[in-house]
Amino acid sequence: MNKWDERYAQESYLYGIKPNDFLKENFQQIPRGKILFLAEGEGRNAVFLARQGYEVTAVDSSAVAMKKADRLAQKNDVSITTIVTDLEDFDLGGEQWDGIVSIFCHLPPALRKNVHTRIVKALKKGGVLLAEAYTPDQLKYKTGGPPMKELLVDLSILKKELYDLRFVHASEIVREVHEGKLHFGKGAVVQIIAVKD
Repeated sequence: MNKWDERYAQESYLYGIKPNDFLKENFQQIPRGKILFLAEGEGRNAVFLARQGYEVTAVDSSAVAMKKADRLAQKNDVSITTIVTDLEDFDLGGEQWDGIVSIFCHLPPALRKNVHTRIVKALKKGGVLLAEAYTPDQLKYKTGGPPMKELLVDLSILKKELYDLRFVHASEIVREVHEGKLHFGKGAVVQIIAVKD
């Protein structure tokens, strides 16, 4: 059992069952079609987008989390495709996604850079990446996210690693994050919406 399986092995949904606020407010900017969710956890965001009529695939390294995502989808009368895999091994494909969503997907720098390169290749022309992550400033708040600076990300890093995309929204803000019991309180986040032209 990996550490995420252990973390998710309880009845309740650690990050709640409601979608992330940034996704909820901006999902209309993602073209209708095939959407990939990275490190999707227990499925709250994937299920939300499936309810809006998108064709959703969710990947996560935790089999326990993906089972919970399937259960949540059933409860909401939608279907999503769940894949248990490590992002290091997962083939994102080439020009096959209308949208890719990354919500609090914190990776070691080398893997993050690699995944960002693959995201650009994997998006169709006109495809959109929507992402929210904690910035290094989050270490002051301690209201969620990894406790190591190298796993956190800021706008300058995202712009450098995703330079092939056109940023239509890019900001670093402090906002109230109320997503289950592990993301709760004031949080320092970076939010982006970027298009593959």
